[in-house]
Parts: sequence; structure tokens; C-alpha cells
Amino acid sequence: MLDGAVRRRLEPILDRIGMALANHGVGADTVTIAGFLLGLLAAILIAFEFYFAGAGLILFSRLCDGLDGAVARASRKTDLGGFLDIVLDFAFYGAIPLAFVIADSAANGLAGGFLLFSFYLNGATFLAFAAMAEKRAMKTEVRGAKSLYFTTGVAEATETIAFFLACCLFPSWFPILAAFFAAICLYTALSRIVLARLAFQDKQ
Repeated sequence: MLDGAVRRRLEPILDRIGMALANHGVGADTVTIAGFLLGLLAAILIAFEFYFAGAGLILFSRLCDGLDGAVARASRKTDLGGFLDIVLDFAFYGAIPLAFVIADSAANGLAGGFLLFSFYLNGATFLAFAAMAEKRAMKTEVRGAKSLYFTTGVAEATETIAFFLACCLFPSWFPILAAFFAAICLYTALSRIVLARLAFQDKQ
């Protein structure tokens, strides 16, 4: 929901940094992998209850997630790069909730499991819609130039990062925050199913 507004404000800055990195020989895939490794380290810190440090690394990880596209635009986009970006993003989004479950499984286990289920379903609807959109040669740049068709929703990257940061700042609230955000993800998944019915039913 907020990704479009955030992208419009940050993209010019990211593009300048991405151009500088590309000019120094840094590849987009390198930035993607670096962002994932920072996110994985954030998850490890959270699992050991170093929540503030984890929050800082989440921010640096997502900065890399924005920069990899800027580097690709300044050099060369590849299908492999787009694939890698999506896969490692999904891995990151699963690692952070898992870290909170590991940190306090008794308090966070049920809510964390519900959250991961909602992420799974939301991701499935996102990727399935993208696959069907590709089959029908549908195009959109509502979220900028992407490797696949991006559908909007209430729970997007910006909202998810804000949720992760809130959990790091208030870790004892994780069960409540996770249940609330899981409901938002399920609503987003349901809205995408409705959108798919409208978009695909007459295009058999």
C-alpha cells in the first residue's frame, strides 16, 4: 500500500548510489546476496534476543534490496538477477518471524506459526498471479520496472519492514503484532484472489 509513495521518494537517491556502485564494478547480484546475508544476520541476532541490533541490520538489508534494482538499471538487468531477488526476499521474510519464534517459542510460537502461514498464502497468491499475468502478456509498472507482474496490496514490503521494526522495538508485543499483521496478509491474499477472478475469468 505504501510502496509506491516510498519508491517515488527514494528511487532518485537509490539510482544515484546504484550508478556509483555500477561504475565501480559492483554487480546487482552481489548487492542482492549482501542484503540477504545482512537479513540473515539480523534474524540470528533476533533469535539471540539482540533486538535493537537486529532492527539496524534489517534496515541495512532492505537498503540493499532497493539498491540491487538501481544497480541493475545502471548496468544490465538479467532474468537470473530477478529470480534471485525474489527468492532471497522470500527467504528473508520467513527468517525474521522464525527468529522471534526461536527467541521465545513459548510466547511466540503460535502467533509466529500463524504469521508464517499468512506469509505463505500471500506469497502464493502473489506468485500465482504473476505467472498467470505473464502467460497473458499483462504489463504493469505500478511498482516500477520489475522482473515479474507486481500486484499491490495492503501488506507490501514497506508495511512488512515497519512491522518487523515494531517487533524489534517491542519484542514482548510480538504475539499481538504478529496476529494483527497476519490478518492483514490474509486480507491481502483474499483481495488478490478476487482480483484474479476479475482479471482472468474472461481470458480463458
